[in-house]
Amino acid sequence: MKKPLIGLVPLVDEGRESYWMLPGYMTGVEQAGGVPVMLPLTSDREALRRLAEGLDGFLLTGGHDVSPAVYGAPVSPLCGACCPGRDAMEGLLLRLALEKDKPVLGICRGIQFLNAALGGTLYQDLPAERPSEVVHHQEPPYDQPSHPVAPLPGTPLEKLMGAGALPVNSCHHQGLKDLAPGLSPMATAEDGLVEAVWMPGARFVWAVQWHPEFAFRTEASRRIFGTFVAACE
Repeated sequence: MKKPLIGLVPLVDEGRESYWMLPGYMTGVEQAGGVPVMLPLTSDREALRRLAEGLDGFLLTGGHDVSPAVYGAPVSPLCGACCPGRDAMEGLLLRLALEKDKPVLGICRGIQFLNAALGGTLYQDLPAERPSEVVHHQEPPYDQPSHPVAPLPGTPLEKLMGAGALPVNSCHHQGLKDLAPGLSPMATAEDGLVEAVWMPGARFVWAVQWHPEFAFRTEASRRIFGTFVAACE
């Protein structure tokens, strides 16, 4: 059986005028039996259509804050740097992937963009808008757990991980506010913040707020990458 080709949305460094990728995204996909391919940053519809047709699945990576324009909100002074090019590309790519029922996995910014693009909203800064004792933005090392999440009963995540608390790492200051129509929660933090979602009825659309790419050596992260890549086969 051919290994599935997985398209990874590039990280962007405007200061260095470069696109780049954290090794953990690629290693996680490779360990699960897939072939990771970093995509170009483009909003060319024909190029994205060909990618959506030719690749077997897509990983929405972390990175910049999602622009409030995506979900129709004014920009808060506490909103971080945004990348309009990424917002435009991912909006088009996500629509094509869903139309073709291609598997999608979102990580950190990925869960936030998925929710915003499908009609949900975001907290632009959790400490200011939703204060909590849960450490959502941990200090390095980022492969260590920061707080637990609770997989919700009957969800695909609970079936994969089992019931009970799941320790996760955490490095974000934005988060899901109003859940988008069509998405269902799969896990919540102790403060009630939704930390994982899925799309019932789709072949595979999952997203998590934590960072399996930093913790790709752990069994939990390997299961997430493995389930995603298996759906792409």
